[in-house]
Amino acid sequence: MKNRFLPVSKEDMKERKIEQLDFVYVTGDAYVDHPSFGHAIIGRLLESRGYTVGMIPQPDWKTKESVMALGRPRLGFLVSGGNMDSMVNHYSVSKKHRQKDSYTPGGEMGRRPDYAVVVYCNLIRQAYKDVPIIAGGIEASLRRLSHYDYWSDSVKRSVLMDCGADLISYGMGEHSIVEIADALQAGIAVKDITFVNGTCYKTKRPEEIYDAVFLPDYEQVRSEKQIYAESFAVQYRNTDPFSGKRLAEPYGTVYVVQNPPAKPLTQQEMDDVYALPYCRTWHPMYDAAGGIPAISEVKFSLVSNRGCFGGCNFCALTMHQGRIVQTRSHASILAEARQMTEDPEFKGYIHDVGGPTANFRHPSCEKQLTKGVCQNRQCLFPKPCPNLNADHRDYVELLRSLRKLPKVKKVFIRSGIRFDYLLADPSDVFFRELVKYHVSGQLKVAPEHVSNRVLAMMGKPEHAVYMKFSERYKKMNEACGQNQFLVPYLMSSHPGCTMEDAVELACFLRDLGYMPEQVQDFYPTPATVSTCMYYTGLDPRTMQPVYVEKNPHRKALQRALIQYRRPENYELVQEALRIAGRTDLIGFGPECLIRPRQFAGNGRGWTGTQKPSGSYKKTGSGRSSHNGGRIAGADHRRGETHSGQGNRPTSGKKKTIRNVHKKK
Repeated sequence: MKNRFLPVSKEDMKERKIEQLDFVYVTGDAYVDHPSFGHAIIGRLLESRGYTVGMIPQPDWKTKESVMALGRPRLGFLVSGGNMDSMVNHYSVSKKHRQKDSYTPGGEMGRRPDYAVVVYCNLIRQAYKDVPIIAGGIEASLRRLSHYDYWSDSVKRSVLMDCGADLISYGMGEHSIVEIADALQAGIAVKDITFVNGTCYKTKRPEEIYDAVFLPDYEQVRSEKQIYAESFAVQYRNTDPFSGKRLAEPYGTVYVVQNPPAKPLTQQEMDDVYALPYCRTWHPMYDAAGGIPAISEVKFSLVSNRGCFGGCNFCALTMHQGRIVQTRSHASILAEARQMTEDPEFKGYIHDVGGPTANFRHPSCEKQLTKGVCQNRQCLFPKPCPNLNADHRDYVELLRSLRKLPKVKKVFIRSGIRFDYLLADPSDVFFRELVKYHVSGQLKVAPEHVSNRVLAMMGKPEHAVYMKFSERYKKMNEACGQNQFLVPYLMSSHPGCTMEDAVELACFLRDLGYMPEQVQDFYPTPATVSTCMYYTGLDPRTMQPVYVEKNPHRKALQRALIQYRRPENYELVQEALRIAGRTDLIGFGPECLIRPRQFAGNGRGWTGTQKPSGSYKKTGSGRSSHNGGRIAGADHRRGETHSGQGNRPTSGKKKTIRNVHKKK
C-alpha cells in the first residue's frame, strides 16, 4: 500500500477519523516527507509509537489562526524553525537578504519569519495559553543557552526565555521526543518533565537542580566578553552524552537547565528511523509551485552516519549531533538504495553515501561508547590521537555492495572526506577505490587555508598534511589511469586570519595556477568555537587573544586576494598588498600577483574593467608537483560563498573549468 502523508488539514483528519491530534508540528520548512528533513523523522517516529501527528508547515506568522488550523492538540505542539537556522536561511554573511529559500515551494523567499522559533512559539501561546510547547530543530538546539547573535550583534538569551516554550529538545531529538511524549501520555505535567536527557527546561527553584554545573549569570555573560568565553568553554566541554554534566544558567530568579545530551542511537535504532514509511518527496500541495528545491540534493543520496569527531571550530556539529559517530547497518542502507532504484526518476546514479563526514563509519576509538569522548582533546587535531582507529574497511565493503546493485551505474561520494583521517589509515584500499570508482570528475576536500596559525584557530591539520594528501591523490590517479580534479575549499576572514595570512594563501594559489570560482567567507553562526572567537577576540580553549577581522571592507580585501586574477578585484588586491607590506608582489615577475597600475591599457597591466593578459592561465612557477591531477572551481558549502562574477569579460573563448586549467 502506498504510504500516506501525515495530516495537514482538518479534511485529512476527518478522512482518518482523527477527532483530535496528539501532536501538531509547526515548522518553518515546507512539508517534505523524507528522512533528510527533521520534521519528517520526528513526525514519523511519533507515529510509529502510536501517536497521531499533524503538520502545519510555514504558517502565516502574522495571524494566530494559522497555527490553529488543525485544532488544539491533545498532548502538545512541536516547533522547529526548519532544517536551517532562520537567520542563516534569510541572510548572507554580509547581512543581505538571500534571493531563494530552497525549503519553500518554488524556492520563494519570505515564507518564514526571522527568529522563527521565537515567533512560532509565541504565536501558539497567544492561541493556546496552556498547551505544552516543545521547541526543537537546529535553531532551538544551537540557541538553547545564551549565545552571540551575529545578525543583531548582541548576546541573546536562551531561546527558551523568549519563545514561551516549555521545553527544548536539543540535538537530533529521537530519544528525547519519545520520552517527552510518553511522559505527557502518562499524565505528567510538562512543568515536571525535568528528567529527560537531551532537553532544556526553566525553573525558579535552584535547590531542585540536581548535580549541576552553574554557569555565570546571563547579565555577566552579556556584559563581559571574557566571562562569555569562559561560559562557552564549559558548555563545549559538556557536549558528550557519557561525560557531559547538567548545566544551569541563571537569568535573575529564573534558571535555564540543560540536561546532559541524549545517548547516541544504536545501529538498530538508527536503522529503525530510516525504515519508517516516508513518502520520500514533498507534499502534493506544492506541485503547482514546482515542488521543493531542497529535495534535489538528497533524493538519490544515502545517509550512512551522523555525528563527527573532526572537531572543526567553525562547525556546529559538536553542539548538535555530537562527536560520537553513529552508523546505519549495510542492510538498512542497501534496502533504501534498492527502494531508490525503483523511483521513475532514478537514472542509475547514487549521488552520495555519507553524512557530516563521508569516511567516518565508526567511533574514533572503542572507549567512546562507554566512556565518551575526551573533554580536553580532539581526535584529529593537532595530530591524530594515538588511540584513533583509522579503518575504512567497513565503508569499502558498503560501497562495493552498493556498486553491485542492479540498476546502479555509479556511486559517488559528495559529502566530503577527512583527508587527514584517510592518510592515517595504513591501508590504501579505500583511497584506491575512492579514486577509481567514486569521484565524479572532482574530489572535494576542505584544507580551508594554508597558514598554520589560521589552521590552528580552525582546528584543522597543518598545511603539510594537505600537501601530502594532494601528492598521494595525484599518484593514485596516475596508478588508476584517471585524471581527476582536486577541489580545495578555502575560507577567508576566519578568526586569526590577518592580511599577511590572506596574502600567503593567494601566493599558494598562484603557484597552483588556480583561482576558485567561489570563496567562502567565515559566517559566525550560533554555538561554534569560531563564533566565540569572533565575538570575544579570545580562544575559549586557551583564553588567549585572537586577531579578528570584522571590518567589512578589509574582509572584502581578504576575499579579493583569493580571486586576485579577477579584473574587478584589482584595486582591492592592490590595497591588500600595501596593507600587508607586500608591494613586492606588484610587478612583472613570475612571483607577482598583479601588474603595476601605470601600465594599464597597453595589454601588460590591468584596469578595473579590462581583461588582463593571460588572466585565466597558469602564472608564477606553474603547476607544482603536489597538484592532484587537475583542479576545479569550488562550489557551495557551509558558511558563505562569493562567486566574484562582477563584470567579467564575455568576449573570447568560454572559460570552462577544463580550458581555464588546461596545461600549456
